[in-house]
Amino acid sequence: MRDILQDIVAHKRGEIAAAKERVSFEDLVAHLPEAPPVKDFVTQLRLNHPMGVIAEVKKASPSAGIIREDFDPVAIAKTYAAHGASCISVLTDENFFQGHLDYLKQIRQAVDLPLLRKDFILDRYQIAEARVAGADCVLLIAECLTEPELRDLYQYSRKLGMQALVELYDVENMPMVLDLNPHIIGVNNRNLRTFKTDLGHSIELRKQVRDTILFVSESGIRTREHTRLLEENGIHAILVGESLMRSDDIGAALQSLLHE
Repeated sequence: MRDILQDIVAHKRGEIAAAKERVSFEDLVAHLPEAPPVKDFVTQLRLNHPMGVIAEVKKASPSAGIIREDFDPVAIAKTYAAHGASCISVLTDENFFQGHLDYLKQIRQAVDLPLLRKDFILDRYQIAEARVAGADCVLLIAECLTEPELRDLYQYSRKLGMQALVELYDVENMPMVLDLNPHIIGVNNRNLRTFKTDLGHSIELRKQVRDTILFVSESGIRTREHTRLLEENGIHAILVGESLMRSDDIGAALQSLLHE
């Protein structure tokens, strides 16, 4: 099976180069003082113990195609905020997920919850873009980055006052992730190379992470039974997108993950 992640990263590098041609890094950084104040992503999740929810605004994916036809990112984010989400994740990748950075900008103006820029972050430029757009946190995927790249991007996000959700799938990447001494770690239950999902993957990797690090389980979470299973295994938070976006009643679907 082809390596989907490799395809995405190759395309993303071209996108970043084109963006730098349109707006230089120096010009982008000049707009940082105009960005909205940073909200504390990790603390907001901790306030919703035993299970914080990062609810995702997501139109499509490479594995599922179009997930929601009647896609109104601001209305969806408002629904999440009104029905128990701790934070909101916004897909900004255009080519593979039909997202857009403008969605994040629009949502920032409409809701008060902390926002995550969900994308394939490979360059400081994208982190500066995220902050200017109003993001409070960025996703850093270990499988996309070398150890020096991961460390540099993590440190740059912290320099801008942001937090970074450091995600991994491959267990061999755990040492370099933990070496950052991060505040928050996410384990993807979906193999980004094949897009196969196993909820038990984050439960197994949870055993390697100390309790002081906020642990997020990502992908494949669809029912209250799934949420309860993760709670029972020491998971602090979940990132949920597709099952919510497919629901006729997004608010009710979100609440059903959290309550019997």
